[in-house]
Amino acid sequence: MHQYFTSLFKKCSTLADVKQIHARLVRTGSTKTRNKNLFVLGKIINFCAVSERGDMGYAVRIFEDVKKPDGFLWNTMIRGFGNSGQHERAFEYYRRMRDEGVSADNFTFCFLLKASWHLGSVPLSKQLHCSTVKCGLDEHGFVRNGLVHMYGMIEDIEAAVQLFDEMPERNVVAWNTVLDCLVSCGRCKEALDQFADMLRGGIGPDEATLVVVLSACSQVGALDYGRWLHDFINHAGLSDIVPVRNALIDMYAKCGAVGEAYMVFADVRRKNRITWNTMILGLAMHSHSKEALKLFSRMLKDGSSQEPDDVTFVGVLCACSHGGMVDEGRRYFESMRKDYHIEPTIRHYGCMVDMLGRAGFLEEAYELITSMPIKCNAIVWRSLLGACLMHGNIELGETVRKKLLHLEPDHSSDYVQLLSMHASVGQWNLVLNGRRMMKDRGVEKPEPGYSFVGVDDASDGVICRL
Repeated sequence: MHQYFTSLFKKCSTLADVKQIHARLVRTGSTKTRNKNLFVLGKIINFCAVSERGDMGYAVRIFEDVKKPDGFLWNTMIRGFGNSGQHERAFEYYRRMRDEGVSADNFTFCFLLKASWHLGSVPLSKQLHCSTVKCGLDEHGFVRNGLVHMYGMIEDIEAAVQLFDEMPERNVVAWNTVLDCLVSCGRCKEALDQFADMLRGGIGPDEATLVVVLSACSQVGALDYGRWLHDFINHAGLSDIVPVRNALIDMYAKCGAVGEAYMVFADVRRKNRITWNTMILGLAMHSHSKEALKLFSRMLKDGSSQEPDDVTFVGVLCACSHGGMVDEGRRYFESMRKDYHIEPTIRHYGCMVDMLGRAGFLEEAYELITSMPIKCNAIVWRSLLGACLMHGNIELGETVRKKLLHLEPDHSSDYVQLLSMHASVGQWNLVLNGRRMMKDRGVEKPEPGYSFVGVDDASDGVICRL
């Protein structure tokens, strides 16, 4: 009977198939024979909890009928809760697991570490770290990588790097983990230095390494480093990997080398949706609006391509904004909802407000914000405030500033823009009042930023203050 149910499971591909097997188990009374059919129940629970076609609620119902779940079943439930975004319940089942006397293993902690950084609780993350030490699993490779990633995601990058440095042996997964943490925390220069150390240590990069390092180049504008990395990728025979090609397109576009980005794009034989989106957005961000919209039209006609998604329309609306194509922008915004059933996010509304504001349709932009079905953030309001400054609409600017006072009362750029508007029409008393208010509230202009400047050795760089 055990072999029979196991053979049935090999033919399963949907939740309906799994439910039929479970029903037969119940009808034959096989669920009561623990030793023989716990394995089959485990397969059912694993499908429901982990598979994209599963049902976490159904997994819970089956699990709760098991009298003495083993470690595998507890781990499966913890993993399933984490994958479905129910991170608190993952820890609830972990506590129940311990109360039942079942020991946690390296898989348990890997799933919990992922759930902890999603919750963003620093105390919980540190408690979990202590638990791995108590169980003697903090030196386990998977667990240590999970700890590094957890600390990186809660932005305790010093702890993440220290744990990484203490590893006796560091494979490519460990290197990828710390590189991803550094880039996620905005420490891109350090990530590039770590990558150079990785190469000097004889560790060959894989697809994930190259994607994250190219992302670091994108964020700091390290074009020369990115070009060197492109040559490295070609010599290593990794240039046909689509995610790497997509990362190269993104790097060149964000570094301003749109022509080189397009050359990489044109050379990709099997373009996926990310390939198209990256190139469209790259063209749009550098005001190649007509080219971006032409590429969008090509995407729609390309038979091998998927339909556009919300990211595609961010690029399209951005192109309309930078190109002053208001009518086209309105049409694409409506088409997104009507033809593709994509509900606009704050990014789409932000593009529309920017487009209308640039073109001087300030009242329409304001009405769009106030009619949004989602809460507007300070970034979108600030975009409209900048448009008010550009077009000298002081009255609306004052209204927008009041909205921003409720969201971010001490943001220096809002004061600066409003003072600039008053100064442009000679309202010097209001300028002085605004400066006094900034002084009284302790609002100051932000510190100067930094940028990366590449030099001859691609593994080095210098930081320049702007």
